[in-house]
Amino acid sequence: MITELMACKISTMTFAIKAEVSDLGAQTFAFSPQKTMYGGKHIAKGDTIFVFASENEGGPGLIGSGVVTSVKAIAKKGAIARQTPRVSITVRRTALAKRRLGRSALKPFCDWNDGRPETELNFKFYRQATNKIAGVSDEAAALLRKFF
Repeated sequence: MITELMACKISTMTFAIKAEVSDLGAQTFAFSPQKTMYGGKHIAKGDTIFVFASENEGGPGLIGSGVVTSVKAIAKKGAIARQTPRVSITVRRTALAKRRLGRSALKPFCDWNDGRPETELNFKFYRQATNKIAGVSDEAAALLRKFF
C-alpha cells in the first residue's frame, strides 16, 4: 500500500493547455490565472504539458510541448458560490510541433462516446470556447506526441 502511494506521488500526469500565446517560439511560457477543467487542477511541477495557442486569440492550435516548472493555485473569491479552480503555471518548452492540430482538424470528432483520443481533445478544448488547462488520457497524449 505504501509503495502504491509513493508511486502515485512520483509519477507524473499529462496535461494540455489552450491559452493565448504571444510568442509561439518562446523557450518559456508563463500562463497567469487559467481555468482548470477535466482534472486540470491536479497539475504539478514536473508534469508534461502540450501547449495549444488558442485560435480564439489568433493562434494556430498545437504549438509545442513542455514541462511544468512552477504552479501557483489562485485563491477563490469569497462571494462567488461556484468557481472553476484557477492556477498560474510556467512551462519550459521541450519541443515545437512539426504538424498542425487545432479546431478544424478535431471538429469532425464529435461522437462524444466513441472513445477516440481526437474526440477527447475536441470535447475538452473546443466544445466550449474557453481557454483552460485539462488533464489528458494516455491515449490522447500518445496521439499528441505524433505531432512532434
